[in-house]
Amino acid sequence: MMKKMFASLLAALMIASLTACGGGNGSSPSGSAPEPASPSAPANSASPSSQPAAPEPAGSEVVMPSYPDAASVDLAKVDAEIKELAPKVKTITEGKLILGTSADYAPYEFHILDNGVDKIVGFDVSLAQAIADELGVELEIRDIPFDSILMEINAGSVDVGIAGFTPTPARLEAVDMSHLYELQSQSLLIRKADLEKYKDVSDFGAGTNVGAQTGSIQEELALASTPNAAHTSIQTIPSLVMDLKGEKVDAVVMETAVAEGYVQAQDDLAILCEVPYDSNGKGVVVKKGNEDLLNFVNAVVTKVVVNGDMAKFIEEANALSDQSIS
Repeated sequence: MMKKMFASLLAALMIASLTACGGGNGSSPSGSAPEPASPSAPANSASPSSQPAAPEPAGSEVVMPSYPDAASVDLAKVDAEIKELAPKVKTITEGKLILGTSADYAPYEFHILDNGVDKIVGFDVSLAQAIADELGVELEIRDIPFDSILMEINAGSVDVGIAGFTPTPARLEAVDMSHLYELQSQSLLIRKADLEKYKDVSDFGAGTNVGAQTGSIQEELALASTPNAAHTSIQTIPSLVMDLKGEKVDAVVMETAVAEGYVQAQDDLAILCEVPYDSNGKGVVVKKGNEDLLNFVNAVVTKVVVNGDMAKFIEEANALSDQSIS
């Protein structure tokens, strides 16, 4: 399954240029990254790039994934499609679906202690479990740095990447992405003590420092929306929040859903404002050209979005998220 060395280097270079869990439509009905407004309650938002997307090659057209339209979906036909597609899917390890995620992004994916046992939960994990269940295989979760997930996908180490990934033209040149399963908005998280000091994004100029997760859409958004500020990129969201509380950074660009969780759990933090952003939402990542798996995932995403399961996954994750953040 491994690419030849030259191809691997090309993939790594391509993916490095994407340097969140990360974006969706700027409106916020719901919820990580690492850039998708989503259809959940507290998740009015959102894995896991600092460089602008490269121009598309002449003659090529990147089709951005869309959110399933419930009015046009026949769930009986979707179920039949899932049953038809399942036998065609070949996973890296027979009998398993290997998920690559970065479990530091509540409510998307995060660690909790369940009866003393470390467990990775979140609505991205619930979605992965639904895909594995429909496929009739075991789900194996690999918790890896957000900015390594796409490389692991292209190296053939994991079957799917689900970590709040927002589709962008640059990402879609490197990997394939499913229909959107969640929508979101972006916000600036600050110290509550600074609410009188700052009014909006434009206040973060020279002399301020804005943080974001390495390899995320938020990192790219921080650079674009606060061009005169200093910028700090860190691999994990909890580390960014520690830097914010320790006054090493003045604000963190974060999925609204994730920011809301921190504000709910820590009374010295506050959301200053939303950061204007036009994006598509969150999708499941699969290796470029793996059409059988992509088609299967698309069918499962359509099912869980339309039948309401995805909204339940988000609601359950939001209810658990304070166990991680606290």
